[in-house]
Amino acid sequence: MSACLYAVGVGPGDPELLTLKAVRILRAADVVVAPTGQAEAASYALGIVAEHLDRSRQLVLERVFPMTRDERELLRHWEAAANEVADHVRAGRTVAFVTIGDPLLYSTFLYLLRILRERYPEIAIEIVPGITSVGAAAAAAGLPLGMAAERLAILPATYEAGLLRQTLRDFDCVVLMKVSRVFDQVYALLVELGLEQQGVFIRRVGSSDEDVVTDLASLVGKKLDYLSLLIVRKNSF
Repeated sequence: MSACLYAVGVGPGDPELLTLKAVRILRAADVVVAPTGQAEAASYALGIVAEHLDRSRQLVLERVFPMTRDERELLRHWEAAANEVADHVRAGRTVAFVTIGDPLLYSTFLYLLRILRERYPEIAIEIVPGITSVGAAAAAAGLPLGMAAERLAILPATYEAGLLRQTLRDFDCVVLMKVSRVFDQVYALLVELGLEQQGVFIRRVGSSDEDVVTDLASLVGKKLDYLSLLIVRKNSF
């Protein structure tokens, strides 16, 4: 492969959900970059692809991108990552940046992509789609996301606040990403709207710790896994 950057979606957690193209690129890359949320934590994405890497030949880098809304702090880390990736590609190396799910759906790669397009437009970038946690969670729960003329909304629960009530009224199926921190508030709203029996909570889909919960009341007041989402489908199936 010619020197460029590949953004590789590695799916939600199950190594068997990697695409054939993702595996081919990961095995051929000179450098593999994996994001992690904190310095002492292993990269979840890297764990998914580990069996396809050859550390004796490949340079494998874990880079911290903190989970914060502080834009200056985020920018500092993303600029450093963009500069590092650009240096490798300019030196003739193929770089694979791995991200859970799909690179273009609420992924850590999007910040890097924006900086690279602005500052290093000469660097070739190819995006390799991955199976999203949304699709995998729907499969695990046995719930269709959309049928015929039904309307689907996918959104980060932590950013919705007062808008969520209207979204739940307007759409037939709503997927709430990053719901763990605000679950109690979301559940209270579902009760208000009479939708508490229409939701399914899925944590760590595709992993050995996968859990599908239909009794949402049992989760109230508990500390929930960050890698979780909630599907609310108003129409029975």
